[in-house]
Amino acid sequence: MIEIPSDLNPSLVPLAFLLGRWEGAGVFARVGDADEQGPGVEKCNFGQEVVFSHDGRDFLEYTSHSWVLDDEGKKVAPLETETGFWRVDGDRKVEVVMTRDQGVVEIWYGELADQKPQIDLATDAIARTAAAGPYSGGKRLYGYVKGDLMWVGEKATPEVPLRPYMSAQLKKVADLKEWAESLPDDMPDGVSFFRPDGTPYEG
Repeated sequence: MIEIPSDLNPSLVPLAFLLGRWEGAGVFARVGDADEQGPGVEKCNFGQEVVFSHDGRDFLEYTSHSWVLDDEGKKVAPLETETGFWRVDGDRKVEVVMTRDQGVVEIWYGELADQKPQIDLATDAIARTAAAGPYSGGKRLYGYVKGDLMWVGEKATPEVPLRPYMSAQLKKVADLKEWAESLPDDMPDGVSFFRPDGTPYEG
């Protein structure tokens, strides 16, 4: 179920399915230079935490942290960090400004699919620092599927054509602060829910 906060800027209602903190895992394969073997080089599983939040203005704030996982699912090392801002206009056109820790700033444009929570994005402009690796463009697809946030990214360099390099399936994490704030002031203490012998009341 997609919840729309009462204080969400009306222009962002089409993006409400993105809101919240998401955690999950996926597969990463580095897109290398022409003299490498392509995305099969440095393949790994990764974990990811994504947060989409808002403050009443006409954009969603986005942060993403990902890390390499070992065969047992434990964190090994940081992988990528991204921050950005997402907007959507009345024609369901989406624009994203994103900064990544590799020294890359991107402007993405795309659109929401008709009648379903799915966004296709492609880079429109890229700026790189001297420390950034080769990169010439990308595409991403985000979708809300049975309560999960799923996405796949494609990437190109001047020597390697556009190809998939990263995908993940993320589950929404409950916001315990919001739950606590929503509890009624006159809610009975936990003891009241149990019989004297410790077994719960049926209702």
